[in-house]
Amino acid sequence: MTSNYWTKHIQKYLFLLKDDFFELPYLSNSPQVMLDGLIKLPVTNHKTLQQSIYLNNAFCKGIIRYREIEEGFWLLETDINIKENIIAKAIYDENQLREYYVLSFSVFKYKYPFKNLSDSILLSTCWTFYKPGTEVTTYFYKGTTGKFFNIAFNKEWANKNLSSNKFPQKEVIKNFLDAKKGFFTWLDIAPKAHYLAKIMSKNLETESEGKFNSVDLKKHSIKLITEFFNNSFEDTRIIDNVSLSNLDYYNVAKAEKMILHNLHLPFLGIESIAKDVNTSPTKLKSDFKTVFGFSMLKYHKEKNMLLAMQFIQNSDIQIQNIATATGYESASKFTATFKERFGKLPSAYRDN
Repeated sequence: MTSNYWTKHIQKYLFLLKDDFFELPYLSNSPQVMLDGLIKLPVTNHKTLQQSIYLNNAFCKGIIRYREIEEGFWLLETDINIKENIIAKAIYDENQLREYYVLSFSVFKYKYPFKNLSDSILLSTCWTFYKPGTEVTTYFYKGTTGKFFNIAFNKEWANKNLSSNKFPQKEVIKNFLDAKKGFFTWLDIAPKAHYLAKIMSKNLETESEGKFNSVDLKKHSIKLITEFFNNSFEDTRIIDNVSLSNLDYYNVAKAEKMILHNLHLPFLGIESIAKDVNTSPTKLKSDFKTVFGFSMLKYHKEKNMLLAMQFIQNSDIQIQNIATATGYESASKFTATFKERFGKLPSAYRDN
């Protein structure tokens, strides 16, 4: 895909409305290719000395700060405010190398409108890891705000830096990186990551005009990578290292969107979601677990409980109404599920 072809592609597909989401394609061969592509967009403003790209248009507002810390190793921090439903789609230039792995740590706030209740904010923390050539699809809802860190590194850098004793599972990690394309998601598995991310964010925001502390950024970036790998073996996904097709990953993303869009209802059911995604229930069930590490039902339940917690901690809405708003038939069933997840009754969190 030449520069001219990319420009034509963007003119055709940039913010194309499909299924209530505006498309935002971006090149993902490498951080440099991605940045070059973003800079060419008519909706960005590139500040070269600041190593930052600004966005402020009808669809989103934000800033991307990027640093090439050393050869084969990049850090990109994005602050974003989503004004319309957006689907971000990673695509690849077939004429250029696809050699970068991307580990992303993100903290987002999703706004959920409920009838007769004030909007609730769901705080969502997650990790994603995708390998070269994987066409990642991410849905962002209108009203979402957040920050994510993308740590991108190539195979050569990984061989030099991820083989130390800091990574007790280094042989498994090597096998994981050596295998085919793949995309995996974890929820909030590494508590120290929030602290490390704040330090990195502060460093990036205080730097000016191309001068930055690459040693410090590398140190904290590797600490963030270490936090991830030290907490990512609770299930066997890295060991199993199952690779799906890009269409499979797209279908899983659609399934997740349907779950998140219906947290105020009882679980839709695998058959219903699979029918909407246009794939078989058995395959979707397996593929979803490959990406997320647990079933669609459990994912719905976890997100549902996190949403309920936000209601309890940030509003004075009665427990009975929260139970109804999150799809439970009775307050007693809601309370039992809540206690099973968090270890305490809802009232205990409200009293604090």
